[in-house]
Amino acid sequence: MNVTSCFLAELVGTALLILLGNGVVANVLLEKSGMKGGGSVQITFAWGLAVLLPAFVFGAASGAHFNPALTIALAADGSLAPSLVGWYIAGQMLGAGIGAFLVWALYMRHFEATEDGALKRACFCTAPSIPCLPCNFLSEAVGTFVLVFAIKGIAQVQGIAGGVSCLLVFAIIVSIGMSLGGLTGYAINPARDLGPRIVYALLPMKNKAPANWRYAWVPVLGPITGALAAVWLYKVFPWPACG
Repeated sequence: MNVTSCFLAELVGTALLILLGNGVVANVLLEKSGMKGGGSVQITFAWGLAVLLPAFVFGAASGAHFNPALTIALAADGSLAPSLVGWYIAGQMLGAGIGAFLVWALYMRHFEATEDGALKRACFCTAPSIPCLPCNFLSEAVGTFVLVFAIKGIAQVQGIAGGVSCLLVFAIIVSIGMSLGGLTGYAINPARDLGPRIVYALLPMKNKAPANWRYAWVPVLGPITGALAAVWLYKVFPWPACG
């Protein structure tokens, strides 16, 4: 793989992911938005599409990880050269920050019109519905386990076209969100949460809630743990067909 191409693909792809994913949250939550009140179903489907679109565009260039947990797990199981891990994660984190900044720039007046600081923060990073660090960690780990194990499992389908596999990833994201999203906001991706959280902490917004750094490790270490467990189980699972 060309290192520069992989870095740029992960950077631009992750920026697009965050622009569209966090953008729908802002679209639904912020005052004066024409789609305010759209609800969790709109957010969940839009997040699936936010993954789908850059996956189509950049799948051939870098494999369309856009997620440090997936990158680390694929390196651990030998699917990705260890020398590329740093480049992938650097691109993902920088791209996530750029995407978050663009959301703020586009919705700047709407952030100003919104008094609720927690709603402003929700447009950038996740938070648990019931704070319980062990429970929240487990939720992020299990959600990411499902994501990574399912992505690996797509390889079991012989003759599947690349475009169809991207559609299946869309389905995986929506399924996880519909079933588990209400627990922690299902970051299932360290870059998706940490990059925008850093940008949020630095932005000059009035009446914003604290960045909640006490919780910030959960959507970082939880997804990495779940992803590593997924590739381990996938590797030891007896895959030969029955019959």
